[in-house]
Amino acid sequence: MKTLKFICRLAIAICATGLVACVSLPPNTDRTESYAYEDIGETRLSRLFDSRSAGKTGESAFYLLDDALDAFVARVHLARIAEGSIDTQYYMIHDDVVGSLFIDSLYQAAERGVRIRLLVDDMDQEGRDTGAAILDSHPNVEVRIFNPFSRDTVRAIQFITGFGKQTRRAHNKSFTVDNQATILGGRNIGDEYFNADPELAFMDLDVLSVGPVAHAVSSSFDLYWNNALSYPISSLVKNIPTGEDSAQRKAEFDEFVAQQYESQYVQHVRDSDLAQLIGKDGVKFSWGPGEVVADDPRKLTQDTSNTEYRLTEQLRPYMEGVENELIIFSPYFVPGKAGVAFLKTLREKDVRVRILTNSLSSTDVSAVHAGYSRYRRELLRIGVELYELNKNLSAEQRKAMEEGGIGSSKASLHAKSFILDRNKVFIGSLNLDPRSIIQNTEIGVVFDSTELAEHMADSFDRKIDEVAFRLELLDGDQGRGRIVWHGLIDGEQQTIYVDPYTGFWKRFGVGFMGMFPIESQI
Repeated sequence: MKTLKFICRLAIAICATGLVACVSLPPNTDRTESYAYEDIGETRLSRLFDSRSAGKTGESAFYLLDDALDAFVARVHLARIAEGSIDTQYYMIHDDVVGSLFIDSLYQAAERGVRIRLLVDDMDQEGRDTGAAILDSHPNVEVRIFNPFSRDTVRAIQFITGFGKQTRRAHNKSFTVDNQATILGGRNIGDEYFNADPELAFMDLDVLSVGPVAHAVSSSFDLYWNNALSYPISSLVKNIPTGEDSAQRKAEFDEFVAQQYESQYVQHVRDSDLAQLIGKDGVKFSWGPGEVVADDPRKLTQDTSNTEYRLTEQLRPYMEGVENELIIFSPYFVPGKAGVAFLKTLREKDVRVRILTNSLSSTDVSAVHAGYSRYRRELLRIGVELYELNKNLSAEQRKAMEEGGIGSSKASLHAKSFILDRNKVFIGSLNLDPRSIIQNTEIGVVFDSTELAEHMADSFDRKIDEVAFRLELLDGDQGRGRIVWHGLIDGEQQTIYVDPYTGFWKRFGVGFMGMFPIESQI
């Protein structure tokens, strides 16, 4: 309660000093509507798709990007072969090695005459407006910022005064080329998502799709691009760089990028499995129907009780239709009472439910773990099989994960995926927590492919005991029970009676956070 009182007092103090009045945005009158190119003629991508899609009317091609290097290769390669347009939307684009290489790939495409539309949520944009404005100054590039903060007031203040507005973000992630190929999944653009960060790497998952799914992603992108919350960067930046300043910044950027092309990381990218397959035109796609499910951007301006624009309403028939088995990957898993009730109905139908999420030691957001941990006993009691990532993986285990199809990680789970009855798969940006379901906007695709679904499920079967702890609920006094963790420690199977690899104070802190009514915000 002390924390809540402090926040209230701080908000009152802000109002008293008149700072709220400073929180304003410029008129969004410079925004002009534009849309995905419906027909840009014959392209390399269209020739690839047409040559392989005979007899597959209405189906899309799918290729799993479970390896971090391959996921980066796919984006760069698509940018290189783009002939008409690149439409890309991300929650975060860091100004690190991967972020710089990504932006350079867009710039090089623009230099060839490709139209670039780049839409970025403003959550992580602080201090990066100048670079975005310079990129936007290219005649073939337009940069927009979604749900921007005022540039006149400290962001921390706006989180309080704009609570319920600035705390609701566009978490979508998509990369679409020529309205014909698209990449969807969990990765933001930054070193830790593509194995370029030596300290932290996320176990993540994207899917590359060619065909009708790409058209549906383009339609969703257009909704966000033309929404009133989407601001041209030029309307937000007060001091747009002059020609000389812009040239200097561009020269520094080019020098940094040139240095990266000689780095060990880029060499690994060149040598990645997908790079070799692309060079031999040997990429093997799976085929099947696919449905893009996406939140409508109007969700962010509606009351949180309004479910009309939620992606989860589109997912509901798939989830309720599960008959035999459901496997869930979710780094942030806070099911809430409704989620537990739904999983209980599945268990009552004898559906096997297995969930992989982060452990307390592997998560990068402890507050979410506080929300999740309160549901562990109840989930285990109804027969849900819970697994938590074992952050202390050996080199052999990490390589096994890379080869096994459930991703590659040194530290933390970030993939968001469901496998339904081993014949359908969802991959996207959606975490199973209140923030993703209620507060933010998300996008993903459900595709019908027994081949890929069985590949992912079989990989889970083979590797899960090596890469995660299995939770068990022991009988206890008064029916509460005690959770134990079974897993590998230094290569030896062990049973642990507290959250693995954590100290008392970390566990205490998470337990303390769990006392506060913050579930709707995590």
